[in-house]
Amino acid sequence: MSEVNKIDVDALETQEWLQALESVVREEGVERAQFLLEQVLEQARLDGVDMPTGITTNYVNTIPVEQEPAYPGDVNIERRIRSIIRWNAIMIVLRASKKDLDLGGHMASYQSSAAFYEVCFNHFFKAPNDVDGGDLVYYQGHISPGIYARAFVEGRLSASQLDNFRQEVGGEGLPSYPHPKLMPEFWQFPTVSMGLGPISSIYQARFLKYLDGRGLKDTKNQRVYAFLGDGEMDEPESRGAISFAAREKLDNLCYLVNCNLQRLDGPVMGNGKIIQELEGLFKGAGWNVIKLVWGSGWDILLAKDKTGKLLQLMNETVDGDYQTYKAKNGAYVREHFFGRYPETAALVADMTDDEIFALKRGGHEPSKLFAAFKKAEETKGRPTVILAKTVKGYGMGEAAEGKNIAHQVKKMDMSHVAHLRSRLGLDDLISEEQLTELPYLTLEEGSPEHTYLHARREELKGYTPKRIARFSEKLTVPEVEAFNPLLEEQKRDISTTMGFVRALNILLKDKGIGKNIVPIIADEARTFGMEGLFRQIGIYNPHGQNYTPQDRDIVSYYKEATSGQVLQEGINELGAMSSWVAAATSYSTNDLPMIPFYIYYSMFGFQRVGDMAWMAGDQQARGFLLGATAGRTTLNGEGLQHEDGHSHILASTVPNCISYDPTYAYEVAVIIQDGIRRMYGDDQENIYYYLTLMNENYHQPAMPEGAEEGIRKGIYKLESYAGKKANVQLLSSGTIMTEVRKAAKVLSEDYGVASDVFSVTSFNELTRDGQDVERFNMLNPEGEQKTAYITSVLSDLVTVAATDYMKNYAEQARSFIPSNNYKVLGTDGYGRSDSRENLRRHFEVNADYVVVATLSELAKRGEVEKSVVIEALKKFNIDTNKLNPLYA
Repeated sequence: MSEVNKIDVDALETQEWLQALESVVREEGVERAQFLLEQVLEQARLDGVDMPTGITTNYVNTIPVEQEPAYPGDVNIERRIRSIIRWNAIMIVLRASKKDLDLGGHMASYQSSAAFYEVCFNHFFKAPNDVDGGDLVYYQGHISPGIYARAFVEGRLSASQLDNFRQEVGGEGLPSYPHPKLMPEFWQFPTVSMGLGPISSIYQARFLKYLDGRGLKDTKNQRVYAFLGDGEMDEPESRGAISFAAREKLDNLCYLVNCNLQRLDGPVMGNGKIIQELEGLFKGAGWNVIKLVWGSGWDILLAKDKTGKLLQLMNETVDGDYQTYKAKNGAYVREHFFGRYPETAALVADMTDDEIFALKRGGHEPSKLFAAFKKAEETKGRPTVILAKTVKGYGMGEAAEGKNIAHQVKKMDMSHVAHLRSRLGLDDLISEEQLTELPYLTLEEGSPEHTYLHARREELKGYTPKRIARFSEKLTVPEVEAFNPLLEEQKRDISTTMGFVRALNILLKDKGIGKNIVPIIADEARTFGMEGLFRQIGIYNPHGQNYTPQDRDIVSYYKEATSGQVLQEGINELGAMSSWVAAATSYSTNDLPMIPFYIYYSMFGFQRVGDMAWMAGDQQARGFLLGATAGRTTLNGEGLQHEDGHSHILASTVPNCISYDPTYAYEVAVIIQDGIRRMYGDDQENIYYYLTLMNENYHQPAMPEGAEEGIRKGIYKLESYAGKKANVQLLSSGTIMTEVRKAAKVLSEDYGVASDVFSVTSFNELTRDGQDVERFNMLNPEGEQKTAYITSVLSDLVTVAATDYMKNYAEQARSFIPSNNYKVLGTDGYGRSDSRENLRRHFEVNADYVVVATLSELAKRGEVEKSVVIEALKKFNIDTNKLNPLYA
């Protein structure tokens, strides 16, 4: 809109519109006014009027004072309990810091957010239970000491555990942040790195709707809460899926953003207003936005403000100044805030400086927090975000309150500790002599506080956070024989991707676990040949299918339904991974084991969502990730950003990720069956699987007799080739196995070299096994020494390994190869577009290079002449001056 158009050419008409709106609000309420404005805006849009974006309201509370419900709790008792918990939270960090172990810790975040959590612990958070499932809570990562402090006064954690905060090696310590891996019966969700909580909570809320839509569990009374920091909202993961939450009508989701105006280093938005920006963002995305800016003391001043100057002052003051006010004192606030206008100065003329400084921000006012959470609970059809303004380091005084350094503060001198004691009203509980001991405070059994706290939790079905480590429902795991069609020779050439699709169809039809299968696709079903699932089991959509799909006349048309089983996430690997984690941890969050299979371009897997892959391990996920179109040379025609030669190396960095690179359909079947047995059978192992799948069609033989154990452990003998001059061992996986088998035939027929060809389903698992054996032998020098599995399978012969992955993948097993002559071929370097034949020659992993590498190693042993190697280089037209593909 131009500046000319902003000039009011008819002030009288403008005033009439404003008075009409004021009349509607006065006579019929804000809901009617909102409806009328929405109708006007919709008509304006239809008429082509340029609409404003980022619409925000005044910098005041969304819920008017007169609409606030009566607070249902005892404010004084709750304040006392909250003060004790706040004290203990700081003592946890201070006592740890006294050990001079450089442990770190954060105190200021919880002090700013204590009221949020206590209101919810006393009135909203339903614990995991058999009646309605309970609520799922994503706690802001840096506030963990406060949650430990509450669990301590509840009697669920000991003083010894608190004293071992961030000291976990001995087994009794408490982790720095929410970590299910380290506290498997306490924390449900990891929320650090920042940004993981927001997007995970959205897809967790959607997964609850999915379970309800499919009739697997009644989740209608369950809610998902995510507590976030305003600085955390910088993360793309924090903002990227909010429109999806509104589109899915996730009214079971509530965000609370702690707007203490500070990042780790300084202001979130010093020159602006983060609450206003977030309001515009979430409103535009379709969320219900509740701003909670001011405490009740401000309500009195706003009521006295007949000129509107206070409202104007609130609107025009930027966050950088608001932060400074809380780092100073009442006199400073009087002069620099209220003193800007005579009208606002007059509003506080009868107040002392201390009374001015005591004016609370809304996020510290329990009654207003209760009103906000209650409103969120009652809102239907859309998610809610509460934007609660607070003070970083609230109550910590000179040590941290409102200061840029607040996030990093982990020590306080005794004068600051004494100030905190008085600020929290705990002088009667802590004497001067006790102060230096930094004591933990408890609730005396039978005291009003003790009785009140436990009564509230009993009303809310128990204590939380609490995690279910093992699901109670026993699943009937199919035996390997259920996959017989894949264990036999395939009648036509197929890819391992198609082998997986056939295995998945077998599982979906299984009477025992078919309903528990969750196929997840990021808009690539047709790429992987999975479009048949659309008609077969349908795509989940909470709104059903309100249109006639273009392909309705074909068998595998695009079918959406409220009971659909496929989660189709669109071009959104991060969202799909979030859905996968929600499904993969359903055994814990819902005591309902679900078996998710998320299939995607392998290049866009661990590389793109590596943080969430690590989070999945922490959260004890169980399920299958399928990296399709894998291999640096297998996905011909796509190029550098698509060709994966390193996902297995990335997968190996997650300790509880079990990864395989199967060559044949029967290997896929055996691995999947074994994975289901390990994760969902009697053992219930906290692991998840990563399988790479290829899109190249080739002959799929029947499973060799007795191969199952080797497939699971990582290696087995596939076949042998005759020869009289020398013996070698050839190792491979995936589609490069076809090149290795060609090479074995050439070595046999042209050079008289015999070979045993081994299919290595997992160099990662073989290496882990070998390293575990080495460790055992080192620590038990007098005990019976163990042998790595790969060592027991192979002999002391020339050994050559070739895969479609970087050399490091096969190289990592060198220590456990019996032979001193171990040569690795791999696809180091950037991918590129070309034919498979040309790519394999470029990356030096084709049959010709396997032959040359084998002859070269034999020459080192003196088993063939060097001239044989030279002749082979000429025969295969290999350019010895060719640039290393790593640098090409």
